[in-house]
Amino acid sequence: MSAALTLAGTDHLDKLLSLVAAFHTEAEMASTEESRRAALEPLLSGIPYGCVYLIGPPRAPIGYMVITFTWSVEYGGLDGNIDELYIRPGVRGRGIASEALVALPHALAAGGLRTIHLEVDRNNANALKLYRRAGFTLNENYMFMTKHL
Repeated sequence: MSAALTLAGTDHLDKLLSLVAAFHTEAEMASTEESRRAALEPLLSGIPYGCVYLIGPPRAPIGYMVITFTWSVEYGGLDGNIDELYIRPGVRGRGIASEALVALPHALAAGGLRTIHLEVDRNNANALKLYRRAGFTLNENYMFMTKHL
């Protein structure tokens, strides 16, 4: 099974909605069909704030990654954040997420991306192992904080 990445477009919305709903249910995230659609449609339509990659065959994707963009003086320019990464449960453990995380920088570097960040639960040993294997390092000096507006 391949972790080939395909930049998602508006024609992929229905497939993505299904995957995102499955991820949000599994992760116990509160979201609705309407909120998921509202969050995905601009990314699929080409707004400059982020993009979505399908993982696997575009006709029957086995996962997805949402990447959002910011600007960082500290990191010298365009900065990315992996907002969501999901692989269907039936195909996990086959190296697909690792392969996708290794392929992602190649897909984004040509666009000038300098760094990629992600958020991970400190207690999720499997995720930490996956991200370390893909070259991500833990920054002991920082914590991710949130304020809802």
